[in-house]
Amino acid sequence: MALLGRKRTSLGLDVGSGFMKVVEVDHSGDQPEVTRVVVRPLAQDAIVEGEVMDPGLVADTLRALFAESGLKTGEVVTAVGGHDVIVKKIKMDRMKEAEAREVIRWEAEQYVPFDIKSVELDFQILDPNDDGMQMEVLLVAAKRELVENKVGLLADAGVSAAVIDVDTFALHNAFEHNYPEAMEGIVALVNVGHDTTKVTILEDGVPILPRDIPFGSRRVREDVQRERGVTSEQAEDIVQGRETIPDLDRFVQASADEVAVGIERAAAFLMTQPTGGGIGKIYVSGGGARIPGMVEALGRRMGVETHLVNPFERIPVHPGAAQNVNLDEAAPMLLLSLGLALRQA
Repeated sequence: MALLGRKRTSLGLDVGSGFMKVVEVDHSGDQPEVTRVVVRPLAQDAIVEGEVMDPGLVADTLRALFAESGLKTGEVVTAVGGHDVIVKKIKMDRMKEAEAREVIRWEAEQYVPFDIKSVELDFQILDPNDDGMQMEVLLVAAKRELVENKVGLLADAGVSAAVIDVDTFALHNAFEHNYPEAMEGIVALVNVGHDTTKVTILEDGVPILPRDIPFGSRRVREDVQRERGVTSEQAEDIVQGRETIPDLDRFVQASADEVAVGIERAAAFLMTQPTGGGIGKIYVSGGGARIPGMVEALGRRMGVETHLVNPFERIPVHPGAAQNVNLDEAAPMLLLSLGLALRQA
């Protein structure tokens, strides 16, 4: 039941290199429901590999997105990520959470390759009910400048951030809601974005190893454009499956090989751990997952069962929520914004 008859909604905002995505979720019912989906393309090179190259243009695009969609420019849940964010599973002497919060900054100095005075820290105890002498802790550190820049960008667009999440956890949040059966064993969640692919290794549902690969769907589009002599728009249509070329498989396989190398490097790290397990399944999301044949090519290359992620597999979508968006086509790139919206401010 909604509090005092008012809906409790949250907006998840994903400011990507190729598109801005907003998902609105209503939390007032028995289960979360998607009530709005808005997608707006971003000018080329306004954001490159997560770095904002033209803050004014990005802020203008975000402002226009809210104005044209009718969404209220209130508070949003958004995320930071990239090489300036560290996620690491560590061991500490067992203690209560309040005590751990007092010493976590000292512990983090051993694992965080930044000036510890310049980062925002958080953590989660993974085995709170265990009685061993040590406990497993998921440590998260983000450069304070990264967070401040994101907050400043939103402010320039007239938007405020209720929560700044980490993209790894937001992706995991939406993935867990839709694929609870994947929370056992070791699986890889591979989000192929416009500029960057984020590989997250999950062990029994815990994201223990995120890795960013400098590859995205932009690379495939540019390769097709250069080698086939087509326009940028034609190359985009080919990459999105709206047009076909005889040898698209060659481009897709080369792309799958590059992503596979990143996954294999993460898997090699797993083999050095006490559990020593290998990846059981791979789940692929992001705009690059829509490239025809990408999921299949990656599965063949890795020799592992591979699936395309549907962010709305178990999350209902209200009729008319995606008024100007082809939801079947856009769904794979909405996992992050959905995961953000599922986290209530």
